[in-house]
Amino acid sequence: MSTRRVVITGVGVLAPGGIGVKNFWSLLSEGRTATRRVSFFDPTPFRSQVAAEIDFDPELFGLSPQEIRRMDRSAQLAVVATAEAVADSGLDIQTLDPYRVGVALGSAVGATMGLDQEYRVVSDGGRQDLVDHQYAVPHLYNYLVPSSSAAEVAWKVGAQGPTTVVSTGCTSGIDAVGYAVEVIREGSAQVMITGATDAPISPITLACFDAIKATTPRNDDPEHASRPFDGTRNGFVLGEGSAIFVLEELDSARRRGAHIYAEIAGYTSRCNAFHMTGLRPDGLEMAEAISVALDQARINATDIDYINAHGSGTKQNDRHETAAFKLSLGEHARHVPVSSIKSMVGHSLGAIGSIEIAASVLAMAENVVPPTANLHTPDPECDLDYVPLTARDWPTDTVLTVGSGFGGFQSAMVLTRPERRPL
Repeated sequence: MSTRRVVITGVGVLAPGGIGVKNFWSLLSEGRTATRRVSFFDPTPFRSQVAAEIDFDPELFGLSPQEIRRMDRSAQLAVVATAEAVADSGLDIQTLDPYRVGVALGSAVGATMGLDQEYRVVSDGGRQDLVDHQYAVPHLYNYLVPSSSAAEVAWKVGAQGPTTVVSTGCTSGIDAVGYAVEVIREGSAQVMITGATDAPISPITLACFDAIKATTPRNDDPEHASRPFDGTRNGFVLGEGSAIFVLEELDSARRRGAHIYAEIAGYTSRCNAFHMTGLRPDGLEMAEAISVALDQARINATDIDYINAHGSGTKQNDRHETAAFKLSLGEHARHVPVSSIKSMVGHSLGAIGSIEIAASVLAMAENVVPPTANLHTPDPECDLDYVPLTARDWPTDTVLTVGSGFGGFQSAMVLTRPERRPL
């Protein structure tokens, strides 16, 4: 087993209501919400008409007209977040062997916005059954192939090492980072640029989630529509975003005097093999993932200072998670603060796992636990400490962050300060 220890030395975030790490943390720590009525198109025909959108102008972040035309919005978000993460790390990637720098990018739905827009063009707004490809943009193939986003990130930093996309639904953002850790541990790369991106706010996405009634119909109050663990919750709020990290070996980071946000001490993924969208209420698979991640990290359940929950705001997920925390952490589950940032930034599908990792390491940096916004009427079956409404000053050295995705995927990651885990 490899003894290489992997740490986060750079963070970049584009999230609803908070472009850049500083603004993102300000939103979370103040308990503000970034959910609103969809503005990208007219949402009137849809059951759920709210979303968490980013006020993002790619030109302001230095993307050229050609890059903007070539890249779907999800790739644009990833490239901009990458620039912030690399700058934050203080690492001069150009001085490294490019074959020792890799990219692992998570995404659940790839270039949804680009594909949706181009289908409307080539089909004349859906009126033509036989579409005319001559009206499509020349880069349509890049929209179809999710790996194009990882390629864009690799081109941006000059990475020529292992480069891949991990697409496991809503756990993609955790799983991509977990994969990147393994690439460094096995010695295939010295540095990994990793994280996730998704920009799914499009008519086709709203229609898909409307069909299964997963998103909230609380259109009259968008600001308070996302209500994880609240007894009045009735579905999640769709979001978008990207969070990117620079990962490197602990010894290497220390030698160059890098700021270390956290060590990724444990990571595991499981599948319930049960139902494409359903969850068992007992939370066994998530509890298994948590237990194995703790074992990998050589950390006890009582060492967890904060749990960054999946907390989507659907009844089955919130109860499933609550059960999983009790199973895996025992009595300590009742003494550790738990919160869901989806209450503030929505659910950006494959990207949210990485955005939640970013929230976790910032909570460690500030010793502050972000709140669960809009939690006024707790569900009696969700009876843990979900940090309602207001952030909490809290010594935070070790964080458990989890994800749950369609298909039955359950992932868990343990983040800690390296000095808490001397091996």
